Amino acid sequence: MATAKEKAPKAPKAPKVKKQKEISQSKIEREFEKERAAHLKAKRAAYKAAKKAGTLDDRQLTSEHLGYLRRKAIFNKVWPIFRFLILFGLCFVILYPLIYMVSTAFRPSVQMTDPSVIWLPKSLTLSNIIDTWETMDFGPTLLNTILLNLVCSLLSVGVCAITGYGFARFDFKGKALMFGIVIMQIIVPPQITVIPLYLQWAFFDCFGLVDVLASAGATTFMGIKILTNASGGHYVSLIDNPIVMYAPAIFVNGIKSGLFVFIFRQFFKGLPKELEDAAYLDGCGPIKTFLKVMVPNASSSFLTVFLFSIVWYWNDYYVSSTFFISNHTVALALQKLSATLDQTLFNGAQVGTRKKIVWLESGCLLTIAPILVMYVFLQKHFTEGLARSGLVG
Repeated sequence: MATAKEKAPKAPKAPKVKKQKEISQSKIEREFEKERAAHLKAKRAAYKAAKKAGTLDDRQLTSEHLGYLRRKAIFNKVWPIFRFLILFGLCFVILYPLIYMVSTAFRPSVQMTDPSVIWLPKSLTLSNIIDTWETMDFGPTLLNTILLNLVCSLLSVGVCAITGYGFARFDFKGKALMFGIVIMQIIVPPQITVIPLYLQWAFFDCFGLVDVLASAGATTFMGIKILTNASGGHYVSLIDNPIVMYAPAIFVNGIKSGLFVFIFRQFFKGLPKELEDAAYLDGCGPIKTFLKVMVPNASSSFLTVFLFSIVWYWNDYYVSSTFFISNHTVALALQKLSATLDQTLFNGAQVGTRKKIVWLESGCLLTIAPILVMYVFLQKHFTEGLARSGLVG
C-alpha cells in the first residue's frame, strides 16, 4: 500500500498563440496606394508596348486616361509639399509670439539693446523669472486663481450639463424663449451687463433678507458686515468676495455659460433615444438616467467644456477687475505688472516698455505655463471632445 498519494499528471499547457499585431488604418492605406501605383505603372507600360507593336485594343487605357493619371500622379507628389509650406507658415505665425517670449524671458536685460542678439541670447539667466515671481507674488496669486477657476469651472460644467440635457430631451412651455435667452448670453457682450451686476453685488440685500436680519439685531450676513444706506435700508457689499464669481456659475450665468449649454444640448441631441428608453424600462427616472446613462456617454463633452471654462476663467481680467480689488488673480497680476515693476524695480520711475520687456515677457510665460502644461497632457482628449461635442461637423 502506497504511503503517499500519487500526484495526478499535469495537463499539458496550451500552446501560446501569438497575437497578430493590429495594422493601423494609415498603414493599410499606404499599402493600397503602393499596390495601386504599381498596377497603374504596369498598365502604362503595357499600353506603351502595345502601341509600339501596333496591337492596341479597346480594353487598354487610352491616351486621355494616361494623361489624367499622369496629372494625378504629379498632383499627388506636389500637394504634400504645398500643404507642408502652408502648415509651416501658419505654425510660424501662431508660434512666433511664444518663441519670442521664451527667447526674451531668459536673456539679460542688457542684451535687448544688443543688435547682434536676435533669437538666441548669448547667455541665459533666471533672474528675470525670479524678479517677476516676487513682483507678482505669484505663489499665493496662483493658488487663489486655481481655487477660483476650479470651483467656477466645476459649478459651470455641472449646471450647464443639466440645462443642456433639459433643452435636448424635454419639452416644456417657454422652451423656445428660454433657449433664446441662452443664445443671447452668447451674443450679448459682458460689458453691457457689468454695471447692473456691479450695483447688485455692491448693494446686495438678498431679496430683503438682510433687512430682516438687521431688524432682528444681526450685524453680519454670511460673515460680512451689514451696512446701512442713506434711506435707512440695509445691505452687504460682496465686492472682492469670490461669491460674485460662484453665484453666476451656479445660475448658468458665468463666463461663456451660454456656449456651454449649447454644446451640451447639441451633444445630448445626438445620442440615441433608445438609451433613455432602455433606462426607463429598467426603472430609472430622469435624474438617474442622466447620471447613469448620459453622463458616462458625454465624458468627452464634459472634458471639452471643462477645459474651455478653465481657460476662459484663467484669462479673464475684465470681470475680475470689476468685482475684485485686493483678491488678485493671475490675469489681474499680469495686467498690473508694468505698473508694479515701475514701483518695485525702478523706484517709482516710469520706464519704457523696451527697458522692462524681459520682465513683462517673463510674466506672460509664468501666466500661460500652467495652461500649456494642462493642454499637453489633455490634448488628445480635448481634440476628441471637440469632434464629438457638436462644435464641428
